[in-house]
Amino acid sequence: MAAETPSPSAGAEDAAEAAAEILRLLTGRGETLGVAESLTGGLVAAEMSEAPGASRVFRGSVTAYATELKHEVLGVDGALLAARGAVDADVALQMAAGVRKLLGADWGLATTGVAGPDPQDGKPVGTVYVAVAGPGSPLRSEGNVAALRLNGNRTEIRRESVRSVLGLLLRQLSGERAGNGRAQDTEQNGGT
Repeated sequence: MAAETPSPSAGAEDAAEAAAEILRLLTGRGETLGVAESLTGGLVAAEMSEAPGASRVFRGSVTAYATELKHEVLGVDGALLAARGAVDADVALQMAAGVRKLLGADWGLATTGVAGPDPQDGKPVGTVYVAVAGPGSPLRSEGNVAALRLNGNRTEIRRESVRSVLGLLLRQLSGERAGNGRAQDTEQNGGT
């Protein structure tokens, strides 16, 4: 029997379920969430604000599509952006930490990557970094980043990025480690 490919609606349900569970967990903890997005262009914020009760937890979002906005608005190190470009694990972590600070949230999520159709900053289409920054000490030890190599068209890459960043936060909040079935060469970087 051939393996089934998840339908777009199944993925949307996964993201909606993750968002609802994140809201439930954060509400129970009395904590809040802010989102910084690049390649997803507001899709993570839309997913979070769609869930009932979002206003108790979700503070807002910043869609910093242009590289200079990652520096000017979110506080990502300009030298880092110049050296590595916007599609980078450390950039994702700094975006998550920056939106957390900017919006006064307990937790920050971030997405950055290449949805296509063309490569960016020398990175191929499907290269994505999603990050979570939460309560804690210095940036590296307070955050968690996943490096993803996703397949599919632009829409599929963006949707999977949403599911991945929500899943990353959900696993961190619930203390679980789980794999991402559609991502290839996934690497978890919790600190160095």
